[in-house]
Amino acid sequence: MAFDRHPLRRLEESRENPLPRKVWPATLPPVHQLLQDGLDLGPATVFVGENGSGKSTLIEAIAEAYGLSVEGGSTGAQHTTRASESGLGRHLQLIRNAGTTRRGYFLRAETMHGFFTYLEKNPSTRGDAAFHDMSHGESFLELVVDRFRGAGLWVLDEPESALSFSGCLALAGVLKQLLAGGKSQVLLSTHSPLLAALPGARILEVGDWGLREREWEDLELVYNWREFLKAPQRYLRHV
Repeated sequence: MAFDRHPLRRLEESRENPLPRKVWPATLPPVHQLLQDGLDLGPATVFVGENGSGKSTLIEAIAEAYGLSVEGGSTGAQHTTRASESGLGRHLQLIRNAGTTRRGYFLRAETMHGFFTYLEKNPSTRGDAAFHDMSHGESFLELVVDRFRGAGLWVLDEPESALSFSGCLALAGVLKQLLAGGKSQVLLSTHSPLLAALPGARILEVGDWGLREREWEDLELVYNWREFLKAPQRYLRHV
């Protein structure tokens, strides 16, 4: 696949609006590394790491810098409830590939209930499914299938929060099909070893070290799940 068919080539700190290094979120190691070194992006990038490591902060900021609604939606969405974003997106410069699409969509599991209410009040021209009448996972997948179409930047923050194992597998299938078209780009943060195994994705492990590229089988996430499934009681007797 030709790299220049994807929307984004690289992330860098904005020269016009740099972020002071002693101010949060620049104090988070992965954010500091991004601001110092920039980050090249391929067709698919997966961020994994513990809660509080900064992976959702990065995902949210990229979505904001791209012009997507930080509570979910496309570049045209106006959905907002309570502002809680870090503001990092205003300090990023996105380096785009010439002639590529500006379409995109951002989905984050934690804000889906309010976002579905917004969609009910602002339906698409095609009409929307009755998302509130479905289960959390069913409605999430329905929205992905309906909105993630063709060329675009598709951003997801911890989508496994809404999904079962089979739901995660179905989502991975949708994303794999989008990437096969050659003009879509996926950014994903996850705690799911299944979603982290997205074919062709570059995996970045987020933590106190900043950002480090890892192979799937070497991820701490994968190791911990493997060990737990071998002997769950060995872990549960300590909780």
